[in-house]
Amino acid sequence: MTTNRITSVTNPRVKGVVRLRDRKARAQDGWTIVEGRREMARAMEAKLAFKEIYVCRELLGSNGPQVNYGSLKIPVYETTKPVFLKMAYGDRAEGVLGLCAPPCMSLNDFPDNEHRLILIVEAVEKPGNLGAILRTCDGAGVDGVIICDGGTDIYNPNVIRASLGTVFSVPVAAAANEEALAYCREKGLKICAAAPGAAAIYSKTKLNQALAVVVGSEEKGLSDFWTGRADIKVSIPMRGRADSLNVAASTAILLYEIIRQRSA
Repeated sequence: MTTNRITSVTNPRVKGVVRLRDRKARAQDGWTIVEGRREMARAMEAKLAFKEIYVCRELLGSNGPQVNYGSLKIPVYETTKPVFLKMAYGDRAEGVLGLCAPPCMSLNDFPDNEHRLILIVEAVEKPGNLGAILRTCDGAGVDGVIICDGGTDIYNPNVIRASLGTVFSVPVAAAANEEALAYCREKGLKICAAAPGAAAIYSKTKLNQALAVVVGSEEKGLSDFWTGRADIKVSIPMRGRADSLNVAASTAILLYEIIRQRSA
């Protein structure tokens, strides 16, 4: 590990990190930004390849998990607070940031579990929603998440932050709808579509079998592809004026109902 100090916001390395906020640049360079103590710790636990680390002692503090970045044997750059804030996201700057190569996972890499629980996320564009969904999947012990035809790339730095790094602890793969359906049929999974207009109430429906839960975007809901092929369609009762919940909230309700039924 070599340590250097960066004090100028116009330093080429700072510009290089900022450049990776753009999806096209991430695709070209093969690196993404991991920021925050939990996020870095989980990326390291997943044994991802890192290129370089940036640390601001003034922001690092002692709260939260400590990141043993010295074990990576890569360049570490200490920065001033203005330099770090130039590279950081939002207002949760925790003083440590790294560039890592995102994992490349396929459906074949998902764990082989007879009673598996899979979440299929169709066309959810907002990184914050996807990150929140992944945090729930980690907490619920979901066996895999399939991102279908989405506008958000899985390892967008905002997804990583919103998921608190659980994007690295949950098996996640991108696939076309047809590929995801074929996987479900091959593995004997019942397909449960979350559909606001469904007659069946989620809490009164049997959901403790090997299952693939499918959720869609808030704006458009699920496509006909999934609603037309679902074995089960369930809804969450709405008592007010809104006709549906945020997709991350809906996902949490459904997954924890499945856990409740499985443990009953």
